[in-house]
Amino acid sequence: MTFSSGRPRPAVTSRLCALLASLPLFATPAFAVPLPFDFDFSTRPGYDAERGFGYEADASTKFSVRVPEGNYRVTLSYGGQPARTHVRVLAEQRRLMLEADSGDRLATGTFIVNVRTPALAPLPENATGGTTVALKPREQGSSNWDDKLTLEFEGDAPVRSLRIERVDVPTLYLAGDSTVTDQASAPSASWGQMLTRFLAPDLAVANHAESGETLKSFLTELRLDKLLSTLRAGDWVMIQFGHNDQKSQWPQTYAPADSTYRSYLRAYIAEVRRRGAMPILVTSPERRNFDDMGHIVPSLGAYPDAVRAVADEENVALIDLNPMSRAFYEALGPESAPRAFADEGRDRTHHNEYGAYALARMVVEGIRALDPKRSGGLAAHLAPDAGRFDPNHPEVGQ
Repeated sequence: MTFSSGRPRPAVTSRLCALLASLPLFATPAFAVPLPFDFDFSTRPGYDAERGFGYEADASTKFSVRVPEGNYRVTLSYGGQPARTHVRVLAEQRRLMLEADSGDRLATGTFIVNVRTPALAPLPENATGGTTVALKPREQGSSNWDDKLTLEFEGDAPVRSLRIERVDVPTLYLAGDSTVTDQASAPSASWGQMLTRFLAPDLAVANHAESGETLKSFLTELRLDKLLSTLRAGDWVMIQFGHNDQKSQWPQTYAPADSTYRSYLRAYIAEVRRRGAMPILVTSPERRNFDDMGHIVPSLGAYPDAVRAVADEENVALIDLNPMSRAFYEALGPESAPRAFADEGRDRTHHNEYGAYALARMVVEGIRALDPKRSGGLAAHLAPDAGRFDPNHPEVGQ
């Protein structure tokens, strides 16, 4: 069934939506827009809750469509201008999906978007646990946790049409902290929300990472439960923690590198493997602290070595992002390295879009280097134009 903004909703569709809304299974949301969804951008309707699609009121560049949880293929046409134009498309909370130039002919772009809500399945009688992820205040109302697929359009290449359809594709899950999460506001960004741009449209990325998280809090807030609830055989889970686990001043979530930190990593690995999926450990990117010789001073202690040790002991795929990040900062040097960081370079841990984009390319290089048996052939899902990146010879950001 298709649904166009230029047509009134058929009466039969309205009756069907009312019927579905009365059933417990469909209580939230009341109904979803019929799929596949086709939209002609010659009109610009505001978002309408009853209709279930339109431009968000707070941003004329954001377009949302209400859909159930799942993975969706998005196909859009853009361009068709006399002059050469550029387009960037971001999904949900600013995941970079597409960046391309176009000319006088219409171009087509395709990518996969993962949509989720905080809800977990109802518990059986007498079972203990929760039924929703414990979201932080800043996550309330986030595009990452609502019942809509949200797209944001940037650049001067006009988007002409849009098609959204549900698909059954493998999923790459990300579990981590603020250096991985989908940062909400530009120019702040993390490598997890840039990685999507470098993957082919036959794979979804579900970024469950969140700022402030540790291996322990990711468990107690039911974030791991949420991730595992949709994890299937053949999927992947990248696991990167350490920045917050090392904080002994956070006694409820502190995990020493030589003991409980490793135990939590093993538990994550076991849960992923129990479902037939493939765990991939990632060492955390370093902080930007230079010594007088222009070298990065390590700040993560024994945590990167702990990740490497567990990966070796458990025969798990490893992306060693930590040394690549150090090489990147040192190649930029003390004067230029702040250009890769948030808050106009005052932040020494979190990145801006330039820095996050570079780290995502390092993760891509890490994917390429993985043993196909340990990684389940993840490298086969890289985009044809993913390109190569040498952290020792980066382009300097503006």
